[in-house]
Amino acid sequence: MKSRILLLVLVAVLFAAIGVQASQPQIKASQPALTQGLNVPILLYHRLGPAVVDGMTIKTSVFEEHLKYLKANGYHVIPLKALVDYYYKKGPAPGPKSVVIVEDDAHKSVYTEMLPLAKKYNIPVTVFVYPSAISNAKYAMTWEQLKELKKNGFDIQSHTFWHPNFKKDKKKMTPAEFEKSVNTQLKKSKARLEEKLGGTVDMLAWPFGIYDDYLLKKATEAGYRATFTIEAHHATSRDSVMKLPRYLLINADQGKNFARIVEGSAPKRNIVY
Repeated sequence: MKSRILLLVLVAVLFAAIGVQASQPQIKASQPALTQGLNVPILLYHRLGPAVVDGMTIKTSVFEEHLKYLKANGYHVIPLKALVDYYYKKGPAPGPKSVVIVEDDAHKSVYTEMLPLAKKYNIPVTVFVYPSAISNAKYAMTWEQLKELKKNGFDIQSHTFWHPNFKKDKKKMTPAEFEKSVNTQLKKSKARLEEKLGGTVDMLAWPFGIYDDYLLKKATEAGYRATFTIEAHHATSRDSVMKLPRYLLINADQGKNFARIVEGSAPKRNIVY
């Protein structure tokens, strides 16, 4: 009797072991699905032109090469708002090979160089603007030009009011002065852009990529539902919508370099803004 019981126990143990081994391939097969999903590069441009005059300028011909590469390789440029809506579960997940294109500073070359190519390739672009420069600084666009951008499908969002360096301001200001300055930068920019151009301004690009928990909190209080850094990696479901990454592109990002960025295989680099 004891021998029979022992035999039954051994058989049960054996079947249990076989069951575990049989289930292991199924577990492994399901693991890749956990890593799939949102994987969107946000490509950040500053200035375009016929020649490279500084570290933030990309030749117009190089920008067009980027657009040709995206089109030829099956990538789809989607509106930034579509990506943000996905984070808030207000829209579908971006499809495979989705890409976002944005610009910081509202440089006049956006109107003269980027707009014609955006129309030619039928792509959406979001421009982050600091309003103090508009119709004032020689390098910046005018309000009329921004209105024309909007008519052609460009989205206009905030880059603070005059592009401060929050890190330096925090060191030289009292806490009360700094809070007042931050509120001005975030709220005044949003209000001016909405007043001049209409629509809703609810996205913010941090000047110099500088942000911290305090600034994120103030941005939320000011009515922004998404903010953007210059941390160079793809936006994934693991990222916070209040600190989404962007690739700050330079003129050297051509050919294989650009392909690696879009694919997400580019080596990390430090760019002095």
